[in-house]
Amino acid sequence: MNKPFDFTRWSLRISLFSLLAAGFAVFGLRFSIIDFQPALLGIAGTTLAGLLAIVFGLIGTLRAIKAKETNIASTLAGPALGFLVVMPVLMAIMAGAGAPRIHDITTDLAHPPEFVAIKALRAPAHNSLDQPEPENLSTLQKEGYPDLAPLLIPRPSDQVFEQAVALVKKRGWEVAAVSAESGRIEATDTTRIMGFKDDVVIRIQAAGNKTQVDMRSASRVGKSDLGMNAKRIRLFLADLGK
Repeated sequence: MNKPFDFTRWSLRISLFSLLAAGFAVFGLRFSIIDFQPALLGIAGTTLAGLLAIVFGLIGTLRAIKAKETNIASTLAGPALGFLVVMPVLMAIMAGAGAPRIHDITTDLAHPPEFVAIKALRAPAHNSLDQPEPENLSTLQKEGYPDLAPLLIPRPSDQVFEQAVALVKKRGWEVAAVSAESGRIEATDTTRIMGFKDDVVIRIQAAGNKTQVDMRSASRVGKSDLGMNAKRIRLFLADLGK
């Protein structure tokens, strides 16, 4: 008689494999061992494997309960590890649900702040900074982030500039250029886990008796940023305006 399929054991095996594979994909992307697309495919694959481990584990748990086994907790190891793999991906998807498939966001769609120093840091394979992608970027941004607009601050522009530079450094962004003369700050924000690099340019100029601050945040890779660039702009301008 054939031995019944051991869902609990395979759940643990698959979850361990998915956890190791996900770690390799994240490590490889962060340290430029593998490119963005293979890493993204790897993470998608490990997420599916994690889901499979959860399903197998729960089936194993139900079987153990039905058989009135005493060590039920041991059947939950696979689903728990699978959940650790799946949870970050699901949280990122949920956070970016409804976000437009764009990766270059600005407070000034007519005349967005220009990157100068950052251009030398981006490779040909990265998203272009010269031409918006897609062509209807303005429409998509207006529909997705209608609240984004220039910030007007009732303080002198030189003071606002210094505060902006200090805020960039406080956030741990890598500063690429600081030009008080042109009122431009360029920096790069690297995400903690995946190591994605998003480039930021801040333009500060006098506007009558106030100071106008415009900001642009653009991802180096990926067609969609899951709303992260808009979130970065909102949080920065909110802190600067205090």
